[in-house]
Amino acid sequence: MTHRLPPKRCSSAMKISAQYITPNFLPCKESAMMIISSDRRPEDAVYRHVIPAGEPWLFEVKQGQTLRLLDLEGNQAIDTLFYNADNPRERYDPQRTLRRQGNAYLTTGSVLYSNMGNPLLTIVADTCGRHDTLGGACAQESNTVRYAHDKRYMHSCRDNFLCACLHDGRLHKRDIGANINFFMNVPVTPQGGLTFEDGISAAGKYVELRAECNAVVLISNCPQLNNPCNGWNPTPAEVLVWN
Repeated sequence: MTHRLPPKRCSSAMKISAQYITPNFLPCKESAMMIISSDRRPEDAVYRHVIPAGEPWLFEVKQGQTLRLLDLEGNQAIDTLFYNADNPRERYDPQRTLRRQGNAYLTTGSVLYSNMGNPLLTIVADTCGRHDTLGGACAQESNTVRYAHDKRYMHSCRDNFLCACLHDGRLHKRDIGANINFFMNVPVTPQGGLTFEDGISAAGKYVELRAECNAVVLISNCPQLNNPCNGWNPTPAEVLVWN
């Protein structure tokens, strides 16, 4: 089922299995991908946490650390926001990020820029190959508009973001902006539209990011049940951090 909305850098810890890069935007289902796996071992991680299905998580990674987001069971969207931990008003900016890389999707080599033009994190490994930063996070308002009035009270990513911010205290409602949907498949049509399609991830796929500054990571392990972004079945995800 299709749900329509209105009108790169490697280290010794990585190995390239396949790559294809283009400097231009690709307004279609075929995107530039750079599939790179990592040699980092889970047992060497300094931090590990499994985020239950549909739940939020907020934590901090230090400059130089590597963060892995792991899709445990396959096709689980992980809605994510990034902030400069030393100045939380500095946050991820999809417009600057996409304009600088010249591509509508995120993959290995993508540098995630802030609203102040500084790099926050860099994607250094990716076994899924493409991630969305256009589709936004689900909310009670969008669930109502897209699906039905009785969907207004369903659990949403915006609710998760607000809940995590409330408990942490550093971030507020106004700090919730445009996010990244890791492992989510939102193709851009030739006409410029967006569609929510079946996922292209699978159990065990992951994306790794190197922190270019001390960064706050705000995650909603997406609870959406009204479109196929989670395979109609939200599942747990895991985060790992290496020094």
